[in-house]
Amino acid sequence: MSIIIKFFVAPDRDAAAAVVEGGPDGVFEALTYGNFDAEEALIEWESIFTGRGFEELVAADEHEVVADPGDGEGPVVLAASRVLQDALAAADEHRLVEVSQLWVRERAADGEVFGLERATEVLSGLADLARAIGEQEGSLYCWMA
Repeated sequence: MSIIIKFFVAPDRDAAAAVVEGGPDGVFEALTYGNFDAEEALIEWESIFTGRGFEELVAADEHEVVADPGDGEGPVVLAASRVLQDALAAADEHRLVEVSQLWVRERAADGEVFGLERATEVLSGLADLARAIGEQEGSLYCWMA
C-alpha cells in the first residue's frame, strides 16, 4: 500500500474540493501521513470515540466524499464528520492513547501492523487540528492520493 494522506482544515467544502488535484500543500497547513486507509480510519475512529458500530456509521454516510474526480482512481478529498471533529477536539492525552490502542487492535485483527506510537501521533495531530477549528471557521478534511 502506498497512499499519501494529508489532513487539513479548510473554511468550507468548496475550498477543500479545490485542492483535490494537487493536494493541500501551499494552500492549507497539512499533516502528512501514509500507508493506511484514511477513509476507513475516519469511520473506525468515530466508532471508537462514540461507541457506535462501524456498519451503523457507514450506513449513516456521515464521512462524505467532497471531491473524487477520478471516481476512486486518483486523489480524493474526504470530510470528517462533525461528531469526529468534536470528539478529537475534546479528547485529552489519555483518551487519545486509549483510542489509539483500540485502533491498533482493530488494524491487527485485519492483518495490518500499525504501531501504538504512530497511531497516537496521528490522532494527537488530528486533535490539534480539530482544536484549532474552534478558533477559526472550517472543518477537518483528508486528501488521499
